[in-house]
Amino acid sequence: MRLEQLRSFVAVAELRHFTQAAIAVGVAQPSLSKQIHSLEAELGAPLFTRLPSEVELTPAGETLLPLAQRILADAETAHREVRNLVGLTRGRVRLGATPSLCTSLAPRVLRRFHLDHPGIELRVAEGGSQELVSALSHGELDLALVVLPSTGIDPALSAAPILSEALVVAAPVGSVLPDPMRVEDLRDRPLVMFRPGYTLRDDAIEACRRAGFEPTFAVEGGELDAVLEFVEAGLGVAVVPEMVLANRPGLRCVPLAPPGLRRTIAIAQRRGVALTHAAAALRDAVLAAV
Repeated sequence: MRLEQLRSFVAVAELRHFTQAAIAVGVAQPSLSKQIHSLEAELGAPLFTRLPSEVELTPAGETLLPLAQRILADAETAHREVRNLVGLTRGRVRLGATPSLCTSLAPRVLRRFHLDHPGIELRVAEGGSQELVSALSHGELDLALVVLPSTGIDPALSAAPILSEALVVAAPVGSVLPDPMRVEDLRDRPLVMFRPGYTLRDDAIEACRRAGFEPTFAVEGGELDAVLEFVEAGLGVAVVPEMVLANRPGLRCVPLAPPGLRRTIAIAQRRGVALTHAAAALRDAVLAAV
């Protein structure tokens, strides 16, 4: 089983089309088809069902796909590790971060890191913690700044807590609200709610349920910037990290009464997979910054 075969297999599995997959991996379609047939013969099972306009994975293909993705990601890590042995003069780091951290912690850390290591290419993926954990598990990221869920993180990952931050209620300036607010005070107030995939959404809904009520949504499905804009427009209030309200003159920060709500931010990586020198240096820069 060769890496070229696995790359061809993953491309066909993701694109569901042999011609498009051949273009994606940069080979002629007959060569790609030959690699797939050879892989199927080696494994003793068909990997695809050929349909008139596309292909579908067989049960054997469904089983192989996540394993092949993991193998290719590990191979890429090995190549990067060897290339970077000469030092931190070149390389690449793929960092994932939640939207709130992309506007607060990440910029100052990445600025310092870029000044120290200008030859290192930085790629940042912004998303909810659940999406980042999935991307990290599949080898699509080197590191991720995520919110630790109360149930614990994916066992395929290791995570080091770096800070704890308070959650507050964001409201339009001039709104009349208790200060501080209790979670129970949100019972009759419409919430502007993040889309699924945000830990903030899960935290807010769970807090309301513990207080004995289901929250009412004024608007649902937004990203961080949209949620704050909707709140500023007077559509409702939102439960957000305190740090995202800096430099938002149109919004009021209302603390939650004790015990309040807090969340723990961690820097995560794949368990058992050595970081490249560049990724390790960025992890150290994050730890030093907090």
